[in-house]
Amino acid sequence: MSHQLFKAKVAPLIDEKQPPLFMILIDNLRLDQWRLLEPILGEFYRIEEQGLFYSILPTATQYARNAIFAGMMPSEIEKRHPGKWISEDEEGSKNAHEDEFVSAQLQRLGKNVKHSYHKILTLAAGKKLADGLDNLMSNALNVIVYNFVDMLSHARTEMEVIRELAADDAAYRSLTRSWFEHSPLFDIFKGIAERGGRVVIATDHGTIRVNEPSKIVGDRNTNSNLRYKHGKNLSYEERDVLVVKDPAKAFLPKNNVSTVYAFAKGDRFFVYPNNYNHFVTYFMHTFQHGGISLEEMLVPWAVLKPR
Repeated sequence: MSHQLFKAKVAPLIDEKQPPLFMILIDNLRLDQWRLLEPILGEFYRIEEQGLFYSILPTATQYARNAIFAGMMPSEIEKRHPGKWISEDEEGSKNAHEDEFVSAQLQRLGKNVKHSYHKILTLAAGKKLADGLDNLMSNALNVIVYNFVDMLSHARTEMEVIRELAADDAAYRSLTRSWFEHSPLFDIFKGIAERGGRVVIATDHGTIRVNEPSKIVGDRNTNSNLRYKHGKNLSYEERDVLVVKDPAKAFLPKNNVSTVYAFAKGDRFFVYPNNYNHFVTYFMHTFQHGGISLEEMLVPWAVLKPR
């Protein structure tokens, strides 16, 4: 499970007597995308170990990535870090406290080491980090969150030119590889290898190309994600969903006593009856995440050492 990734795979490798460890989490990296990046990185790294783990539900950044860095399920984060779990109907960033979660988890694991945390959201920030790697080599651990792949999947929904460039899964993989080879992230990986650093590469969830609409009805407080919904008055097609009627049993927060979660199965996506045909046309064949599919839930990790 993703909330155990840090404890199981990262913490055992943190050792001040060894070269620094970089945990690079590429948001929304699917297994097939990792398989394309693997031979490119093979020029600079040996893969010591790799495997798969399960992302938690919902397979969405707010839930899965906070769980990784806190080492807890969402309802536990809400309980043990008061005020730092932001509900989806509240204003503010839903992943604003990841650095604090990392620090708290390191303390719980007895890893009182010098570390850093960096979230890369722009090209300029990526270049700045690539140019400043020397400043990180005295840390036992450096956590880097790189957001481009997630932005690419959302851009494919919103921008016509990206929809054309990533028309199907094969094209989406090709676009990912082309971006990576010319990105600051490639320079970061290369720079870490040149300096003798070790790397754990991971992700929080994958994504799936949706092809089948499923009608759902909710009140005005229902969240907007196309692959999962939570609310108190949901009406849905039973065969299309997995429903969690008691969020506490799935370690999920609930806004009120009657909150339920509905997760889309397979390649379905939720559409409201209002303007149904318009939204079906707009979102059909786009890449989405939050629900239940192998593409979203089975995600890669790997331990890399420089050649």
